[in-house]
Amino acid sequence: MTNLASSAPVSFILTADRKAAKPFYAGALGLPMVSEDDFAVTFALAGGMHLRLTDLPGHSASGHTVLGWAVADIAASVAELRGKGVTFKVYEGFGQDANGVWSAPGGGAKVAWLADPDGNVLSLTQFG
Repeated sequence: MTNLASSAPVSFILTADRKAAKPFYAGALGLPMVSEDDFAVTFALAGGMHLRLTDLPGHSASGHTVLGWAVADIAASVAELRGKGVTFKVYEGFGQDANGVWSAPGGGAKVAWLADPDGNVLSLTQFG
């Protein structure tokens, strides 16, 4: 019997244009490609996890965060990704800093949001 509690999860992100999205995940985000078939390209994530960037013709992003990463230094991570051409999202009324980083009240976490070429929202979080 499969023990899902001890199996590495696989995350799925939908794309209407894998040709446009693949270089973003491999290049800008630096994710190592594991495999590719007619339906998806698979990237390695930390801890043995994988991300499948899956084709869905006509896909339209939902506007909420679909995947995020915990980072040790959000300022350095944002600066590195900005250097690779990644733009961070600024949400009206959130009070984000000049780099697009939001600080949770009470200092619990710092979060920055970005979007892939399809508009899927991704995040970086530095826990406090």
